[in-house]
Amino acid sequence: MKTFSADSDKTKYAMAKHHAWAGSILLAILLAIRVFFETTDNQINNSIFLIVGMLLILYILIALLFTYRYRSGLSMNEKNEKTISSSEAIEKEKIESDIEKQRLKLEKKRLKSETKILKKQQKEEEKKLKKHDEKSL
Repeated sequence: MKTFSADSDKTKYAMAKHHAWAGSILLAILLAIRVFFETTDNQINNSIFLIVGMLLILYILIALLFTYRYRSGLSMNEKNEKTISSSEAIEKEKIESDIEKQRLKLEKKRLKSETKILKKQQKEEEKKLKKHDEKSL
C-alpha cells in the first residue's frame, strides 16, 4: 500500500468527504424530483430513477470508501489543532513572562530612584548637621 504525505491525505480526505456529501444531496434531489412527478401525475419510467439512483448510491459508496482510505488526513487535522493550541499556550506564557519581566524592571527602577532620593536627603541632613556643628564650635 502506498503511503501519502499528511497534506496529500488531508486534501484527498476533504475531497472524498465533499463528494460523499454531494452524492447524498443529489440522491435527495432525485427523490424529490420523483415525488414531484408522482404528485403532478406525470408519467416517467421508474427504471430511469432506479438506474440513476443506483449510480448515485454507488458514487456515494465509492466516496465513503475513499474517506475511509484517507482518514489519516483527519487525524492529522486533530494533531495540527492540538499542536496549534499548545503553541498558542506557549506563546501566551511567553507574553506573560515578558510582561512580568517588564514589571520587575519598572519596580527595580522605582526602588533605585527611591534610594537615590533617600541618599540625597541623608546627605543634605548631614550637611546641615555639619554646618550646625561648625557654627556651634
